[in-house]
This record gives sequence, C-alpha cells and structure tokens, in this order.
Amino acid sequence: METFEECLCRRSGLSMSDVEALKAHMTRMEILKGDTLVRRGGRNTDIYIIVDGIWRASYVNSDGNDITLWFASKGDMLFSSWCFVGNMPSMIALEAMSDGVVYGISRSDAEDFFMSSVEAARIGRRLYEKEIFEIERWLLSSGAPRARERYETLLDEKAELLQHVPLKYIASYLFITPQSLSRIRAEMARGRKKRH
Repeated sequence: METFEECLCRRSGLSMSDVEALKAHMTRMEILKGDTLVRRGGRNTDIYIIVDGIWRASYVNSDGNDITLWFASKGDMLFSSWCFVGNMPSMIALEAMSDGVVYGISRSDAEDFFMSSVEAARIGRRLYEKEIFEIERWLLSSGAPRARERYETLLDEKAELLQHVPLKYIASYLFITPQSLSRIRAEMARGRKKRH
C-alpha cells in the first residue's frame, strides 16, 4: 500500500527528501470524523497535507443549500485560499468525513521555510502547481455532460469515498439530487450484473 509520502511524491513531482524536509517543519495531528479544520467565516491560514482520511470542502449557496466543492484524501493539501492567500474570512469549510491524520504548518512558518533556500522555494512552487492543476481538472470534470461520467470519474479517482461520505454530499459534488445519484448507482449495478 502506498504511503502518503509516496503518494505526495507521485502527485506533486517532489522527491522523498523534499517531502521529508517539508514534514520537518510541520506538526502531525490526529483528526476525528466531523472535525472542521476551516470554518466558514473563520480565518485559519494554516496548510495541511493529508496522511490518512477523507475530507470535504463545502460552502452554503445563496439559497441556503450545503454544496460540496471537492473531496481530498491521502497526499492532498487542505487550506482555504481566502484565508491563506487573501487573508480574508473563509468562504468554505473543510470537514473530516472520517478519522484521519494530517500534517499542518502555519502560514508564517510555511513562508519562512519556502524562503529559506532555493530548494525550499521549489518545494512550495511544486505544491502550488499541483493545486492549480487539481482545480483546473475539477473544473473540467464538473463540466462533463453527464452526471454518470462524473460519478465514474470520481469512483476511479477516489473510490474510498463511498466508505466514508454520505451520498447526499457526493450528489451535491456531482451537481445532482440524491435521487438521481441513486438511479445512476442502480443502473451501474444492473450493468455489472449483466456482464457476470
């Protein structure tokens, strides 16, 4: 099974020594299901890297609906760009969907580390490039013409979600109702039975 360090290296292009250098400046934290690292309206400027667990980023739209923006798991970063970049109250919440472990670092400590050397600056750049890539990928997949295609992509990339995330949050992420998601899941199950 891939460690979170290996996962982070694979996804970000960092070397194992880069990851170890970053971890040396971070604090390991155990998280319980339901814990919130960033609250809507809060000002948490820390950055977290997931060792284990499933996370959900959400916001409340103008109609008062709780909307899931994205899910994150092992090797992914967690932070509010409103807080970290804009120094403003967060528009999103980051909530644990399962028990887990993260490494965290404050904004000031992260900036000090990234400015300490050319190598440290490269580590920061690679991490931010990964996040920009993931955002663009998410935007493109959310524009997929069919909810079933978006659901299949989600299963391919983060199958472990089904063990920890209520279906209403997955439906919200896919921009469909829970009833539509149930129909898609039933159709896929019937398709699998026909093949066997």
